[in-house]
Amino acid sequence: MDQSIKDVIAPKKIHVEFNTLNVDGKLFRTLFVSGYPRFVTPNWLSPLINFDHSLNVSMFIYPVESKSTLDDLRRKIAEMEAEISTDLQRGRVIDPGTQAKLEDALQLQQQLVKGEERFFQFSLYVTIFANDEVELEQITKQVSSTLGSLLITTFPALLQQADGFKATLPSGQDHLLISRNMDTTSLATTFPFTSSELTSNEGILYGLNEHNGSLVIFDRFSLENANTVVFAKAGAGKSYAVKLEILRSLMFGTEIIIIDPENEYKTLSDAVGGEYINFSFNSTCRINPFDLSSLTQDSDENELNMKILSLHSLFKVIMGQMSPSEEAILDRALVLTYKMKGITTDPETQKKDPPLMEDLYKALVGMEDAMSQSLADRIEKFVKGSFAGIIDQPSNVELNNPFTVFSVRDLEDAMKPIAIFIILDYIWTKMRRVVKKRLLIVDEAWYLMRSPDSASFLYGIAKRARKYFLGLTTITQDVEDFLSTDFGKAIVTNSSIQFLMKQSPAAIDKVASVFYLSEGEKHLLLSAEVGEGLFFAGNNHVAIKVVASPDEHKLVTTKPQEIFDREKKKEATAQELRLVSETE
Repeated sequence: MDQSIKDVIAPKKIHVEFNTLNVDGKLFRTLFVSGYPRFVTPNWLSPLINFDHSLNVSMFIYPVESKSTLDDLRRKIAEMEAEISTDLQRGRVIDPGTQAKLEDALQLQQQLVKGEERFFQFSLYVTIFANDEVELEQITKQVSSTLGSLLITTFPALLQQADGFKATLPSGQDHLLISRNMDTTSLATTFPFTSSELTSNEGILYGLNEHNGSLVIFDRFSLENANTVVFAKAGAGKSYAVKLEILRSLMFGTEIIIIDPENEYKTLSDAVGGEYINFSFNSTCRINPFDLSSLTQDSDENELNMKILSLHSLFKVIMGQMSPSEEAILDRALVLTYKMKGITTDPETQKKDPPLMEDLYKALVGMEDAMSQSLADRIEKFVKGSFAGIIDQPSNVELNNPFTVFSVRDLEDAMKPIAIFIILDYIWTKMRRVVKKRLLIVDEAWYLMRSPDSASFLYGIAKRARKYFLGLTTITQDVEDFLSTDFGKAIVTNSSIQFLMKQSPAAIDKVASVFYLSEGEKHLLLSAEVGEGLFFAGNNHVAIKVVASPDEHKLVTTKPQEIFDREKKKEATAQELRLVSETE
């Protein structure tokens, strides 16, 4: 005999009990909502939607005619006013519950008359399913407790479990018909009937969504720009999170360039076969700040003029504030320095060997006036003084490795902002030759925010990075220094992704003001554990927890104790190998 579709999909048995439904051994229980809080906020049902167990939830909305509603409301108001009046005449204390209901009813009546609100009947049902009775009872208690914390009263649909089960099927039929009055505003707060999600089909894993346990997968290059800012206090896990992003981005063919003030990226660089460039007095690696990028003649930028402008900013960082007269003299000296090497605004001449710091020094001395000599004296230490050998030699660094780290740890603090500026300018000059998918990470970016000129240069990179398929990541623990300038705030504005991790009480108000954080979000950032924070991507943001695999953790951890234990283990292993070798 031919079977119909109903026969094929129908369960073998259905057993309807007092407060459960058994379908082929699977237990179901439907709860209906009978009591609601007096006031609700937008997305007030999110704890139910994000509940850590699969649930079937149904909502039914029935419009009600305003005329019949007004008649019923008028009669109800008269009853409550009569009750209050009787209590006053007899000297009784007015029931506060009746007083509150009367105020709500009068307000609703006024809004209905003006057409500001409409009236609806609202039904809400939840069906829980489990494999056995114990699990069903446990989940029922958890759901009831979760809704109870929202002042929502639930009851099982006793002797109506079959109807309750059918009411939560995707058939759109309400078989229970247990409803509650709601106005338009209250009903609107049940939407959107979604949870906070920040997941796309492409990109890398940033962490776990702490709202609902989903994965935060995102491609920063899919946004209007690929820039990121990371703010956190020391030890909050900001470098850990950025290293994970770097490692995962590298797997997808993204070129990585890092400016590392504290040698935090050495282990990661060695593990992936990267190039680690130590920028210090003892290093053989040198960068000439006068280098040009030698772009093709198709470029719409005047490379020499662009370089001279960036050199003006560099020398303001080196020399400090300059008067207009000193800036004019420096400009003439820079143009003369390039001209002595045969380099002009003609693109063909810009392929010649660039000048050095010594050439600028000679040009200033050769002008033979007091102000020029003063400027020459201020850069003399970089040519033949205590800082000689750092920025006064031809460049011998090439960005050929897909993973390049520039370390400035071994420089004095006074020299670090200058070195970082020169490295950034060199990277920016070089990377404009070939456009490819790149990430540029500037750790401890507050070094650059100390000077308006270096801050302006970093902002310029952030603003123009998109044109060259570059994503700039700025990391800082000194939030006050970074956000105290207009350039710092502008960098935040020009970053599509912002990652806020644990903050100190002294900085939280500044962060909350810039990012428009709620009180709850401020509390989250103050109490966050290591690796937790708020992840902003475009117009969306979620609470996130950074997670790593055991192998990733070994590469990216910066905990001193773990690093010490690892080095100790290496020494012990090496010692054992030596003993075995001697024995043989």
